[in-house]
Amino acid sequence: QVQLVESGGGLVQTGGSLRLSCAASGRTFSGLAMGWFRQAPGKEREFVIAISASGASTYSASFVKGRFTISRDNAKNTVYLQMSSLKPEDTAVYYCAASVLRGATTTTYHYWGQGTQVTVSS
Repeated sequence: QVQLVESGGGLVQTGGSLRLSCAASGRTFSGLAMGWFRQAPGKEREFVIAISASGASTYSASFVKGRFTISRDNAKNTVYLQMSSLKPEDTAVYYCAASVLRGATTTTYHYWGQGTQVTVSS
């Protein structure tokens, strides 16, 4: 089992930045690929960005367009999502997820955090 706890969400103005953190426990963190997803009201959960277990590779959804970066600190069992140039359409609950596989779909990930709200005001 893996427990994931997100933090760092909040209210930010358009164009602002925010960093989310996800702390993991319960399983060897360095063996897990990590991803961030988001879900806006009335919409399906969608992939945002992910990082391989080693941290050597990352991949993101097209809408990210270089605005978001993902990183991990395996010594701290933590993955980060740095978001910049935020837009109102980025408003959503952001979820951290973990998997032994790499992927960009919700079904790839076995473990999920409880989510953290990000609200971007116009």
